[in-house]
Amino acid sequence: MENKDLILYGAGGHAKVIADMAKGTAWTIKGVIDTNKGGEHLLAKYPIYLKTENLPLYGASRWVVAIGSNAIRKKVVEELRGKPFGIIQDKTAIVSEYVQIGEGTVIMPAAVINVDARIGKHCIINTAASIDHDCVLGDYVHISPNASLAGSVSVGEGTHVGIGATVIQGIKIGRWCTIGAGAVIIRDVPDGCTVVGNPGKIIKQRNF
Repeated sequence: MENKDLILYGAGGHAKVIADMAKGTAWTIKGVIDTNKGGEHLLAKYPIYLKTENLPLYGASRWVVAIGSNAIRKKVVEELRGKPFGIIQDKTAIVSEYVQIGEGTVIMPAAVINVDARIGKHCIINTAASIDHDCVLGDYVHISPNASLAGSVSVGEGTHVGIGATVIQGIKIGRWCTIGAGAVIIRDVPDGCTVVGNPGKIIKQRNF
């Protein structure tokens, strides 16, 4: 039988939501690691340990990096290289059995992911986000609450799609982009762009 003990790395607001929704799943949270907290601090009812402290079932558990920042989440995952990562899906999420989901990804309450979508590693599919058929998300992507991706949209590594944003079908969004809250994306977006407004307009692009 697979070990369903879970360790969260991070003790902020995002981690609170993950801890809360894990109660309705087969996962059992054994503890939380945060480099800035420890001792008497708790995340909900769960103890918080400093990174250097001994953690119950340290070697046997699965991990989820519960940090909202895509860049920081990637950095921590790289520091934890070799650790086994879990996938947490809230009991109210609707996910087709034909969806591929990478390790470390969390799917929040009321999210919908439709048939033949592919979700990368360590992604956040946030509350009531909608991802339609045949979408492809790279690693470390964050789809914010109430954001909607129509069919066959692709989103590159590390991109953050803001709250309530809408992306029409077939659009390609590059790596490490920021799509502003409420933006409507009707054209492809190159790597490193910040896009806001309706229709979406590129206001900044950084070089890689």
